[in-house]
Amino acid sequence: MRLPSVRIPKVPLKYALLGVAGLTLAGGGFAAFSLNANASRAAATAEPVVRPARVVEVAYKRQAQTLLLAGTVVPRIESTLGFRVGGKIVSRAVDVGTAVKPGDVIAELDPTDYRHAVDNARAALVSAEADYARARADHERYQALRGGAAFTQQTLEQRQSLASTSLARVDQAKSQLATAENNLAYTVLRADAAGVVTAVQAEVGQVLAQGQGVVRVARLDQLEILVGVPEHRLKTIRDTTDATFELWSDPGKRHAARLRELSPSADPVTRTYPARFSVLDPPEFIGLGMTATLGFRRADDTPLAEVPLSSIFQRGTQPAVWVVDRTNGTVELRPVTIARWRDETASISSGVKDGELIATAGVHKLEPGQKVKPQQQASARP
Repeated sequence: MRLPSVRIPKVPLKYALLGVAGLTLAGGGFAAFSLNANASRAAATAEPVVRPARVVEVAYKRQAQTLLLAGTVVPRIESTLGFRVGGKIVSRAVDVGTAVKPGDVIAELDPTDYRHAVDNARAALVSAEADYARARADHERYQALRGGAAFTQQTLEQRQSLASTSLARVDQAKSQLATAENNLAYTVLRADAAGVVTAVQAEVGQVLAQGQGVVRVARLDQLEILVGVPEHRLKTIRDTTDATFELWSDPGKRHAARLRELSPSADPVTRTYPARFSVLDPPEFIGLGMTATLGFRRADDTPLAEVPLSSIFQRGTQPAVWVVDRTNGTVELRPVTIARWRDETASISSGVKDGELIATAGVHKLEPGQKVKPQQQASARP
């Protein structure tokens, strides 16, 4: 099927050229409008935005350094008690943790042999006293014969010597009897001071040598805090005069202490120097083995500025802060020296001046020369 032919009218050339020119002008006008709009937006974006910033004023002041060391409550005197004679233990009246008073019985030995020794010494004393009585009587009777025919000076001296020897034997027998009685008394071990038993080293039925330990007793009248001092803190410990301690079982309450002993050599295991601090006013609830925290305060001659930890900007390995100009509000990144770090603050020793403002929030979003509107926090000055 053949489609009918359509005849397209001819457009004059001058009208076609006019249409093309109109489209070109319209496109150029639209492009010019777009460029002007983009330029306006860029100019608006380039305008500096002044952001609010929290700042704090730097205030240098001398601070008191506090050194904390963990220690243990220990007795100043802890003695090992043992029998002064040897023998077999027949009874023990204490265990670990038993509180004892002066004179309390701790343990006893079998006293049979020592009683026999006392009986023998008492019999020897009776015999010696009888010999002395006879020798003294003979001496006195012979003295009555002085001036008679049967009297000789030599015999008198012999009887006088015999009486003196008999008297010395009496004294010897008395001394031996006292020793035997003491040994009998030593078969009962008694506490010599108030304290608490911290260790038991012998059991009933055990045969002990003279002086062998039976129990260890810690005296409670003088308590101390034992701490290990690192070697770089030795000078601080020697120079301190104000020491206090706080028991972990009673936090918040501090009690006075004083350095009594500092070891001249380090412990081979911990590599710390043992130090003992006397408890000047012990609380009622203090007990052996409790954990205590010793605190030492001494004035620091170097003034430091305490600033929030959030104000520190780490640039590589060098800490820095953003210093805010009071006049125009621009910020400047300035390196500082940190004397010590704490949980929430840092102590600056140099790098900023007293009275300057530093940013304390959003420090990672600031740029050098940026303008901010300071909103000052509470001053760090005392």
